[in-house]
Amino acid sequence: MHWTTDRTAPSVGPVVATTTRTRSPIRSNVGLKAVMAVSGIFFVLYLIAHMVGNLKAFAGETAFDHYAHWLRDIGKPLLPGVWFLWILRFALTVSVVAHIWSATVLALRARAARPVRYAHRPKVQGSYAARTMRWGGVIILLFVIYHLLDLSVGTLNPVGDGSKPYSNVVADFAPERWYVTLFYTLAIVTLGFHLRHGVFSALRSLGQQTPTGERRARAAALAVAILISGGFLVIPFAVLTGLVS
Repeated sequence: MHWTTDRTAPSVGPVVATTTRTRSPIRSNVGLKAVMAVSGIFFVLYLIAHMVGNLKAFAGETAFDHYAHWLRDIGKPLLPGVWFLWILRFALTVSVVAHIWSATVLALRARAARPVRYAHRPKVQGSYAARTMRWGGVIILLFVIYHLLDLSVGTLNPVGDGSKPYSNVVADFAPERWYVTLFYTLAIVTLGFHLRHGVFSALRSLGQQTPTGERRARAAALAVAILISGGFLVIPFAVLTGLVS
């Protein structure tokens, strides 16, 4: 009779339980990209609505002030005071934090996946917007803080009277305050590059992978960036040139 030994049999002794940690789906690369996409879509929709509202300045002081006061009354009588605006600001703040957090984590993971730098690494061809997304985001964040202190809170505005939104805008971009218009222009142009790259990346992720689809994605991203940037820039330059006064 031939005896065999089972080499797979467990050895006698204490059994140590092992546990494996699973990463939350939202912390995965796919989840982080989804966070970036959702927050980015929210930003674009907000920017379009904000831009359309700003263009009411061309309708005159009464129309613009009526629109500004209407924003404060949204939700009444269900919501008291300016609660809607504060809810919107809170949602935007959360979206900004989520967008920056997801972008930072993805960038750090991409760098960690290639810890050793090549001695002669070939130059990667990329658009200007792709290479400036990080510092562009910082400029946009600083501009948003200044913009809130200027036209929402009023502490940095020459008029500083929240009951006269039209007067605040005209005083803000007056010719003698050209540096404000310059900073505003720099921030909006940076926003345009950010939008162009972000919309293009989103459309590519949605399936525009063919050469024709890539051309369409580039054209659509450029159109969105020009439309939103131009819509925001037309107001300060209209004030600067006297078209809005």
